[in-house]
Amino acid sequence: MSVSTTAIRPGLTLGSRAADWIELCKPRISLMVLVAVAMAAFLARWGDIEFVVLAHTLSGVALVAASASAINQLLEIETDARMDRTRGRPLPSGRLSVRAVRRFALIAIVVGLAQFLWFVNSAAAAWAFATWLIYGFIYTPLKRRSAFNTVVGAVSGATPILIGWTSMGVPLDLRAIALTMILFLWQFPHFMAIAWLYRQQYADVGIRMLTVIDPTGTRAAIQAVAAALALLPVSFVPALYVAAPGASLYVVLAFVLGVAQLIFAILFFAIRSRCTATWLLKASLIYLPLLLVLLMLLPWF
Repeated sequence: MSVSTTAIRPGLTLGSRAADWIELCKPRISLMVLVAVAMAAFLARWGDIEFVVLAHTLSGVALVAASASAINQLLEIETDARMDRTRGRPLPSGRLSVRAVRRFALIAIVVGLAQFLWFVNSAAAAWAFATWLIYGFIYTPLKRRSAFNTVVGAVSGATPILIGWTSMGVPLDLRAIALTMILFLWQFPHFMAIAWLYRQQYADVGIRMLTVIDPTGTRAAIQAVAAALALLPVSFVPALYVAAPGASLYVVLAFVLGVAQLIFAILFFAIRSRCTATWLLKASLIYLPLLLVLLMLLPWF
């Protein structure tokens, strides 16, 4: 199936066109990135943040993330057209033209980085550009070449912490590294579950996920368990910077969350089925937001 580089389907309303542009930007992923950036900025100063700088940071991140998502879908247009879960996206379905999306991606990254440089700082701009580059031009092409793509994707998924942290002008410390590692490690249980659920679709279009390289799912399950286990001690590190006795409460709650996710990862390892993969996916989607909330509340425990 080929897709025109210029033409779009006629008869689309203004509302549907707007919805297509929003879908192109992968709003759920972008929202998660924005939350991570805001949380990192918040924790960098323990809540004493510059709201104007944060607003410019989030705006710049939204533009950079939108550009990265557009590039991802430009490079994967033919692959998306062949997969059930992605063929309805705006590009493979012909609702948006390649030419228009290319212009959008270029304008969004230029304006986004300019906003960082003008209103935030060069360090945050550098991390934003690095994230855009890794996601759009390393992770995306690597998906068709190596199962290592998940590791690279996890890097780009974790660097928003560094964007938010440096936007506040605070030097990186062990807290920032721990937060970055939390987001990095969390992606393995999450994406290994997805890779198992959609392994046949990935195999059909030549995407080299670990569940395609190893159809038994053993290696994917091992990575999910190892990452879930590593998250336990890493998630405790931010509490070392809080002198209040309540920090121990954070550790207990983080431990409970981590163990719960680990149990589902172990179940997935023991019984690799659609059911256990779905449970692990849901557990990961519960774990991260709740842990982020606990981290935000940590200074007041």
